[in-house]
Amino acid sequence: MGGKTAGGTGCACPESVLLKSLLNHLVLDTNEAVIVDMEAGLEHLGRGTAQGVDAFIIVVEPGQRSLATARAIAKMAKDLGVHKVYAVVSKLHGVRLSLIVEALGDLPIIGVIPYKVEAVLADWKGADLFHSCPDLVEEAEKILDSLVKNKVNNGNPLASTIA
Repeated sequence: MGGKTAGGTGCACPESVLLKSLLNHLVLDTNEAVIVDMEAGLEHLGRGTAQGVDAFIIVVEPGQRSLATARAIAKMAKDLGVHKVYAVVSKLHGVRLSLIVEALGDLPIIGVIPYKVEAVLADWKGADLFHSCPDLVEEAEKILDSLVKNKVNNGNPLASTIA
């Protein structure tokens, strides 16, 4: 949707209303899925923008603020009626995964993407990850494929959209 480029230019409310309406009225065939990469944080949940999705994948980094935000997102998603909520741990390095699992409680982790200095350097240089860290891209694709192909969720199909 883009972003605001200058202070005092207003809010993104009209864009959020359009996206909410689109997600709530999207019609897909049985074997189709739409993946929506939303801005990090709680804003789209507070506005109900993501109300029409079937599942959330929350990207979690190994830190208390990220874990607290993930728990808040999971709660707000359920408030909106979205009960398929999963976590992917990103940039795992120096923290035991078991600590993150414990901190997330009943929020299932469906994948882990390790920290790679090459990814940080690519970001610093403005380079894309597809060429700089193809192994990380491949790992993310595997996680999404396993979810969309119903290997998660006891074989029950995930309908339409994932945020």
